Amino acid sequence: MPNVAVIGATGAVGDVFLRVAEQREFPIDELKLLATSRSAGKQLQFRGEAITVEETSEAAIANADVVFCSATAEASLIWGPIVRANGGVMIDDGSAFRMEANVPLVVPEVNGADLEWHEGIVSIPNCTTTPMVLALHAMKAVATPVRVTAATYQAVTGSGSAAAAELRAQVEAIGRGEAVPAPTVYPQQIAMNVLPHVDDFDEDGYTKEEIKMRNETRKILHQPDLPVATTCVRVPTLVGHAEAVHAEFDRPVDLKALHAALAAQDGIVIGEGPEDYATPLQSEGNDLTHVGRLRPDPTVPDGRGVVFWCVSDNLRKGAATNAIQIAEELIARNLLKRSS
Repeated sequence: MPNVAVIGATGAVGDVFLRVAEQREFPIDELKLLATSRSAGKQLQFRGEAITVEETSEAAIANADVVFCSATAEASLIWGPIVRANGGVMIDDGSAFRMEANVPLVVPEVNGADLEWHEGIVSIPNCTTTPMVLALHAMKAVATPVRVTAATYQAVTGSGSAAAAELRAQVEAIGRGEAVPAPTVYPQQIAMNVLPHVDDFDEDGYTKEEIKMRNETRKILHQPDLPVATTCVRVPTLVGHAEAVHAEFDRPVDLKALHAALAAQDGIVIGEGPEDYATPLQSEGNDLTHVGRLRPDPTVPDGRGVVFWCVSDNLRKGAATNAIQIAEELIARNLLKRSS
């Protein structure tokens, strides 16, 4: 029964974290809900009890065995080393530590064993990386991927609750026949639109989101030289990140064998035919990665390529659920350095 603290408890992921922890009956002795001073004093419900949100501080996390952090990268950089020094473990939803050599980047169904070498900080991947690596990991039972390209279709809650409010306000204005409010979260209007622009652009023309998907996929799959190229697109949906993925393998692959491997993978549900695919609406509220439209890629020689569609709830498996599964794995492997 670990002592648990949640940094960013009033955010979009924090809210989902509490609901997932209830549903999974995650063991908690003492729970502290933390946020910025602006949100301190609010009350949130957990297991029928009202808990008052506190401002994040060293005192507030001093006794925490597990700290879940879903805030800014700056917050992660501040609190992560403190949690580690206290003997606890911080499970971080942000990008601050993902590519650090001594920080495991974990999807438990894929590389849970990497938790064995944690040093007090564990990162969860970007919410677009998780469903793709889960599917590719399942396929590695048949053949090893040697090249991956993908286009993503990402819901606005990936940018936080303010982005969801912006989409709603724009849609409501369009519905009333009024002028659409000027965007403040995104560079252009998101309602009735798509934006091939997720995160800031780097010098090479790729966005940081696209770079994250490349680097994180390599680290999680233990393939440091795997060629990965993506185009990340923001679409006017609220929940559920979808992806169209092209994968090339080191040998010819049989679609039936890949289908069987995906069906056998914990955390994946695979469609049985071309029309049996999931949309973001079907993914919302569950912890599965939905894979469909698995088909050969005729542009890859010798039957070594496939194309598939996948979608998952970005707030659950893409963030909160994956974090809780990491904590469950830490407990199962007896890897919490301190236990209350």
